[in-house]
Amino acid sequence: MQQSSNLRHGGRIVIEQLKIHGCERVFLVPGESFLAVLDGLVDVPQIETVVCRQEGGAAIMAEAYGKLTGKPGICMVTRGPGATNASAGVHIAQQDSTPMILIIGQVSRQMIDREAFQEVDFRKMFEPLAKWVGQIDQVERIPEYLSHAYHIATSGRPGPVVLALPEDVQSSLAEVEDGKTYVNVEARTAPEDVAAFRSMLAAAAKPLVIVGGSPWTRTTTDNLIRFAERNKVAIATSFRCQDYIPNTHPNYVGDVGIGIDPKLAEMVSESDLIALIGSRMGEITSSGYTLLKSPCPEQKLIHVYPSPDELGRVYRPDLAINASQPSFIAALAKMEPISNIDNSARIATEHANYINFSTPLDTPGDVKMAQVINQLCDALPEEAIITNGAGNYAAFLHRFYQYRSYRTQLAPTSGSMGYGLPAAISAKLQYPERDVVCVAGDGCFMMHGQEFATAVQYGANIITLIVNNGMFGTIRMHQERNYPTRISGTNLRNPDFAAYARAFGGYGETVTRTEDFLGAFERARNSRQPAIIELKVDPEALTPLRTLSQVRAG
Repeated sequence: MQQSSNLRHGGRIVIEQLKIHGCERVFLVPGESFLAVLDGLVDVPQIETVVCRQEGGAAIMAEAYGKLTGKPGICMVTRGPGATNASAGVHIAQQDSTPMILIIGQVSRQMIDREAFQEVDFRKMFEPLAKWVGQIDQVERIPEYLSHAYHIATSGRPGPVVLALPEDVQSSLAEVEDGKTYVNVEARTAPEDVAAFRSMLAAAAKPLVIVGGSPWTRTTTDNLIRFAERNKVAIATSFRCQDYIPNTHPNYVGDVGIGIDPKLAEMVSESDLIALIGSRMGEITSSGYTLLKSPCPEQKLIHVYPSPDELGRVYRPDLAINASQPSFIAALAKMEPISNIDNSARIATEHANYINFSTPLDTPGDVKMAQVINQLCDALPEEAIITNGAGNYAAFLHRFYQYRSYRTQLAPTSGSMGYGLPAAISAKLQYPERDVVCVAGDGCFMMHGQEFATAVQYGANIITLIVNNGMFGTIRMHQERNYPTRISGTNLRNPDFAAYARAFGGYGETVTRTEDFLGAFERARNSRQPAIIELKVDPEALTPLRTLSQVRAG
């Protein structure tokens, strides 16, 4: 019997919906539980398929795509172990407010609740990790579920959506009408909110604006700069949102994150008005909820956030505004400027404090990470993208690298190790013309080091700097602080990382002296291959300010 032109199996319908919603690329590890979806990709070449080596890496690549574009990153994995591996990326997307959709092949409907092979109740599993979890039990409803997933992932505070798709639903044939492209639902700014904000700002002698979160755009950064300049306001960024304003801008006073500049912490304390725009002021940004008194800060507090759930959650604001960052900051850029108070001198002093804090200092060993990061910054154009995961090495990057353009920092606010390499691959695939550098610790890199093979396979010519000190440095720091000299579970025996790169078909080099870094970096750049530069650092150089021995001594 000749099939109707609109009769398709469920897997093809899924892919057609992704195409309609603007999907450019899917990141996946194949599995027999979503063979029909894989088959659907064959006939839709407009969607690039990126085959990864582990589901956690695939999920991180999708999350990084969401950060870069503001559109949901799409990840596809198999049931059971595939889904559990991908859960790390879902957690990152949740804590980082990143739009993402994870599609999981599920056991057939007749197998459910029998503990079938690799069966997991994904609603129960992902409920605390995702913004919404659904399972598509009727092939005819696939367009509806995909539309809902896109709207949920991108609306309000963005986040991850998980969709389970039973095998028999994928393989079933149906005639269904396709959905329409999702509509971006945004919490808009009311004129009275801007008026109230302006009134409080005009009454403040020492205001400070802290920006962060998602959604955000390059235009939002431009509007933020215009607002700051016209109203002479100091701007700080929340944890790992340092690229939201050029760090070279005279109104920028630093990042409120791990290892905060003590003078910036003092500025927060002395301010009479704190305006949080998009930031949750979570544990890291608040220095363990100590920078602001909870629940009622001593400073006047304005909190602007795209979802009402966060307003008043930890800190009781004097003015709560439910609006997206792009909408609210666009309104601030058009607001009549305030001229009764001139904070220029205070801002100049605080910006100078930031410059002084970010000036490289000496650390033990022949490879000095502060100088390496400073050289890296000088060598790269302002549009270069820098990625990292978690570890003490990142303190050097955050402190000594100057982010000069929006969306050049990709890092997990969730503190997830292993993020940097998959994120860098995703960034290079999205922007092949831009320099992309991953900075990773030795322990951090090995979490998803196998994805270097993905970089080689797809010609994602990233450069990865591996900071090798032979240990899990952050845990060792806490260990030495709490149980001095009693070392347990933190030492690492590492491979030759340069040889590791060459084994996969990339470029590899080892650096043992600071003065050799730039030459190695240029050779890696000119190799036009995915590259690894191993930096042999002294374990004593634990943080920018304190050596391992000093931490141990207390």
